[in-house]
Amino acid sequence: MAVIRTDRPLNWRELAAVAAGEPLVLSEAARARVAAARVLVEQIVERGIRAYGVNTGVGALCDVIVSPSEQRALSRNILMSHAVGVGAPLGVAETRAIMAAAINNFAHGHSGVRLEIADQLVALLDSGYIPEVPAFGSVGYLSHMAHIALVCIGEGHVRHGSERISGREALTRLGREALVLEAKEGLSLINGTPCVTGLAALALARAERVLDWTDAIAAMSFENLRGQLAAFDADSLALRVSPGLNLVGERMRNALADSGILASVVGQRTQDPLSMRTIPHVHGAARDVLDATADVVNRELASITDNPIVAGTPEAPRVYSQAHAVGASIALAMDSLATAIAQVAAMAERRLDRLVNPLVSGLPAFLAEPGGTCSGFMIAQYTAASLVAQNRRLAAPASLDGGITSGLQEDHLCHATPAALKALEIVDNTGRIVAIELLAAAQAYDLQPVDASRAPHTDALWRRVRAVVPTYRDDRPLADDMAAAFRLIGEAAPPLPPASGNVPSTPAQGDQAGFAAARAANDPTAVAQHAPQSAA
Repeated sequence: MAVIRTDRPLNWRELAAVAAGEPLVLSEAARARVAAARVLVEQIVERGIRAYGVNTGVGALCDVIVSPSEQRALSRNILMSHAVGVGAPLGVAETRAIMAAAINNFAHGHSGVRLEIADQLVALLDSGYIPEVPAFGSVGYLSHMAHIALVCIGEGHVRHGSERISGREALTRLGREALVLEAKEGLSLINGTPCVTGLAALALARAERVLDWTDAIAAMSFENLRGQLAAFDADSLALRVSPGLNLVGERMRNALADSGILASVVGQRTQDPLSMRTIPHVHGAARDVLDATADVVNRELASITDNPIVAGTPEAPRVYSQAHAVGASIALAMDSLATAIAQVAAMAERRLDRLVNPLVSGLPAFLAEPGGTCSGFMIAQYTAASLVAQNRRLAAPASLDGGITSGLQEDHLCHATPAALKALEIVDNTGRIVAIELLAAAQAYDLQPVDASRAPHTDALWRRVRAVVPTYRDDRPLADDMAAAFRLIGEAAPPLPPASGNVPSTPAQGDQAGFAAARAANDPTAVAQHAPQSAA
């Protein structure tokens, strides 16, 4: 189903949907805003109003005046000099997310690019000809969009399936002309926070899926380790104020309802180890961070993040040269989400260790066949421990990295895009860790000494795993099973029981009205306050 950019900015779920392959459409009202902003730029050029990157150089060259005859060259040269990315290219979903965020930003009507620029990006999204964008080389937002923009002018390279072709060849196949950039367009194409915002929306979508799976897998491990259900008592959990904690507590109660295994051990222990009884607290805290991060990303999508911004009327055009392109808030949010997901992963590895450790599990050592010839999940736990350590290294805050660029002109850097990239890496590592826990929990059921039934929900998940991989007997490389479990986690939602409060609320009519009024008044602060949040 097409995602339509209307008067309302895209929210993070819509952006993630475009990243996953849904088409993006600009409404007529959005197209009109883009065109109207271009008229303002043309008036600024015609009247000689001084504007950063329009009729001046950029960065430390901001006080160098550029004549009208040089403005096309400036726009083109900006792309050439800023396309400095290095390393392996981003994935298709990551690049699509950045492109969609850029189109969303143009559709606010304060960037000043021609409609042809937005249409060129939309056409590339629709066609599946995705620009090749090296992953590294950005301290903020410049290099990624520069590589994307190259394709719009017939430069750079494109990936289409397994094929790599030039940007010019891609446009020829699509029947589109390479664009000649006008004043400000080169700067508008590389500026703002679409890079971090697109990647952040993708990180939210993947983190939400991983957290859902981790709740379900934690329930399996808890049951296998014969925990005390009193840890998830609703009245007890309600004493701590946390929406995430109480949601996870309800999920655990519902997932483990009617467990014969747990019924057989009621009251045998006063309390379980922390990696078991704090599942609602740790998973719930991560969910609270995810919700807070979603608010930041939605505010970023509702904000104009260009420098400069054009406003006013054709009769009285205005240009604001400021710092809206700096992504301090979203950099901090990405660092926070990365740390939260890393903590969830660290506790999943602790539950995995308990499953394979015969000193505490009551199960065969390392979930292996007896006799000493089989290692079972012994070394898989090593892999999980390695990934936890890698997450710990990655979780160091990128937003504090700092640095100085552009001859002291840009002497404070937030590293927002790197913060989002490492958050994505942590989420992927976490998916691999909980995939190993999923396999170990399924194996533990196969070796469970308690002659009692599983809970209906955990039994359904065990059957789902066994439909993909059989019981492990050291008869094949375990890495293949781990890859299959990781794919399962990445491609589908877990069979969790319903839990009240898990569906995000839709904006109230009053918020919608406030948002429309703020947009009409060109008030970015009010726009951010009233912007609709994520929808179910």
